[in-house]
Amino acid sequence: MAADAAAASPGATRNQTLIGAGVLALGAVLAAGAWFIPAEAGYAGVGPNFLPWVVAIALGLCGALLIVHAHVGGWRQMEDIPGAEHADWPALAWVVAGVSANAALITTLGFVLSCTLCFMLAVRGLRLAEGKPHVGTRGLMRDAVTGLLIAAPAYWLFTKVLAINLPGLTASGWL
Repeated sequence: MAADAAAASPGATRNQTLIGAGVLALGAVLAAGAWFIPAEAGYAGVGPNFLPWVVAIALGLCGALLIVHAHVGGWRQMEDIPGAEHADWPALAWVVAGVSANAALITTLGFVLSCTLCFMLAVRGLRLAEGKPHVGTRGLMRDAVTGLLIAAPAYWLFTKVLAINLPGLTASGWL
């Protein structure tokens, strides 16, 4: 392991340490936020701050391990990742458009239709990133049906089973 650490470039070790420090800092920020969440235990004996503390501790451990591994050669054993050398901005724009449309239209169209639109736009961006051509009207309809088949059961699960209010298109609560 010492040979691996000695062979590593200082720039790689520094960058890997910075990534570990960033993860550690993210865990610290989450822990600071969890500190202000009330700790009163609900059912099952845990309060609303339990999960944020678990995630903060996990991020802290991961950040610390990333820093340690950066200095003992753990990251340098990775193979090169295949893929494009540069970002695919048009593909990213489609995904961002999907998420933005969902956020902007969820109270207007309702959860099911806005999530279906988000799925359709995001899938278009992911296909573009893979270099696949636009699939035409038939593919667009397939994406719409797939998005609907994902969004509708999620909506019904949250609204009917878990009794969590999500914006709907109709007053019946089924769409």
